This record gives sequence, structure tokens and C-alpha cells, in this order.
Amino acid sequence: MQYRQFGKTGLRMSALGFGCMRLPRTADGSVDEPTAHAMMAYALDHGINYFDSAYRYHNGESELVVGRFLAQGNRHRVHMATKLPPGEVKDASDFDRLLNEQLAKLQTDYLDVYLIHGLRLERWEFVRDLGIREWLDGVKKSGRARAVGFSFHDSLDAFKSIVDSYDWDVCQVQYNYMNANFQAGTEGVKYAASKGLAVVVMEPLLGGRLVDPPSDIAAMWASAPVKRSPAEGGLQWVWNQPEVSVVLSGMSAMEQMRENVASAERSGVGLLSDEELALVGRVRDTYEARTAVPCTSCAYCMPCPNGVDIPRTFSAINSGITYNKMEDARNRYQRLMPGQDPKILASSCIECRTCEEKCPQRIPIADWMPVLHEVLTGQREFSPDLVSSR
Repeated sequence: MQYRQFGKTGLRMSALGFGCMRLPRTADGSVDEPTAHAMMAYALDHGINYFDSAYRYHNGESELVVGRFLAQGNRHRVHMATKLPPGEVKDASDFDRLLNEQLAKLQTDYLDVYLIHGLRLERWEFVRDLGIREWLDGVKKSGRARAVGFSFHDSLDAFKSIVDSYDWDVCQVQYNYMNANFQAGTEGVKYAASKGLAVVVMEPLLGGRLVDPPSDIAAMWASAPVKRSPAEGGLQWVWNQPEVSVVLSGMSAMEQMRENVASAERSGVGLLSDEELALVGRVRDTYEARTAVPCTSCAYCMPCPNGVDIPRTFSAINSGITYNKMEDARNRYQRLMPGQDPKILASSCIECRTCEEKCPQRIPIADWMPVLHEVLTGQREFSPDLVSSR
């Protein structure tokens, strides 16, 4: 395993971190704990020392599953990160309440990294005004967290403003070759690193969308001077950059773990040639010409007050458009219909726009839902201007 400096903290972290947002599931949707623990053990045995969870991952189950693994004599082998959910904060007393709850779930008395989750500028201003900066100082002084930071979904200007507003140790950003100019982007990554922050990257493969490309993009990867899978090509693009400390992967199967560990072992700063970087640019341009909706399936929009399965709807249309398999997408969507609560369908959207306040990608979800229902039930054909013309 390759290791990197973790900003100004003095810690060294594995190039690959285990993101505990997409743990393996059983048929009923709960975490498959034996498989998850086997993956965690494999991760430790192969040098991964950074685990990342959050209060809301797997509807609160993720921290519990990780905690039971840590309690099996593994705590000293893991740099554990989790996140405070600002949406659960009503007043300053909630800071301690939430942290204490998370420490109990993780069965530990300290965290290596504690992040404020999913910051946008308005969320930061809310918790800032409640005194979170002073509270974070106290958390570090008491030893309940060795390093503090934030994860982020907003504009570059908002990112720089938040970086400059406190003496952070860590930032976690969505970053991949499709998002070089989105949210914090490359400029933000470089800015944070210049301030001494460790940069943790999430969504390096855009929620898995960069793993199994359509045939034309697959052919582009196959033409590369150094043969890599599309997944490894995407990961190596992120690892190529010296500002990046850890790349998280939300692995849900042991095979994904094995492949990503092997990729991390081959990683390095400046590894990619100019020719390989140019290839990534051509792949990016080709994808940008195909994608319908910029959804990463993070599910922050859920639960919908009216029961609509928003991520599944977007996943269906993106699969159909990006991979040129619209009939498969329609079949997938319509399998939801028989015997299911009809509210799960996009046609049940009442345009309350609650989901849009939570969406990291700022997607106009309420405008998309009725249109996509018609497309995915075969009532009309898809075209990119359907929403703008609505």
C-alpha cells in the first residue's frame, strides 16, 4: 500500500480509504455485516488505515457496523473518521449530543478525524453562529478528535470562504476527472492543500458511473498506452495529484476491494504521462456529451416526503442515455410499478422541492420527475431540452 502525508497533522494515511457509505447489503436492504467485516479485515490486512463513515450512512447503521468491527481488537489499526450532521443541529447542545452518540456507536472514546458533513455556505454560517469553531477547539483539546474538518458540496467561492474561516485540518471534496471544474474542483483542491489541509477525495468514480463505460468510451480506454480498466484509470487520475491525501472508495463487494487495493498499490504522484492525461480529457468530453442528469446516487435527497424514489429514477434515465440502452432503463423503472406503492414513481412528485434543498448537485429535481416518468413509461422520447422547455 502507498501512504501519503495527511496535511499538517503529521499523520500518514493509506492512498485508498474505505468509504462506509455503500457497504454490502442483504436482500432486505440492511447491511450484510459478515461480508462488510470480511472486507474491513481485508482492507486492514492490505494496508488501508483510513475508514470513513457518517451519522446518516445506511440510515444510521454504518457507524454501528463499523463500531462492532473496531471492538474486535481493531481500533488501534484504524484512523477513524465520521461526520457530524448539521441538519440534526437545532442548538449548540446538539454538538456534544451527536458526537457522544457517534462515539458510543463506534465503540471508541476518540476519533482520528471528525468532519462537519455536507457543508454549504448557509449550513456553515448556521453552525458557525452557534459557536462550532470554539466547540471544535474544545473537542481537539479534550482528545475526542485528533483532527477536525468538513465535507463539502457547494461552489468554489463558498469552499474558499469556509477554508479561510477556521483553522481546519481536513477537507473532504467530491473530485474526479468529470468534476475538475465542479464544486471545489481542481482549484479548490490546490487551494486547500496550500493552506495545509489534508484533502480527502470522495466520489472518485462519480458514484460508479465511470466504471463500466459504453463501447466507444471503453474503446478509448483500451487504446491507452498503459492498459488500465476504466475504474483504475479514474482512480489513478486522482492519485496522480500531489495535493490529494486519501481517495475514498465506497466498496460494496470483495472483488471491488481487491481491485482497488491493487490499483492503490500501483498509484503514485505524477504517474500519468501527458498522453494518458490527454486521453482522460477526451473521455471526459465524450461523457459530457452523453450524460442526462448529473446525479451521483448519494441519496441526500431522500427520503422524499411523498415517497418518490428519486435516485432510482435518475439512475434509470442516466443508464439508458449514457449506455444507449433506453429499453433496459424503461424495463427497470416499470418493474417498480406492479405491486408497489405508486408513490415510489416519479409521477407522484408534488413539487414541494424539499429534495432540491439537500441535493449536492443542485439538480432541479421537481422539474425532472414528471418528465422522466413519461420518458420511462414510453409516453415520450428523451431529449435534453425537456426540462428547460417545461
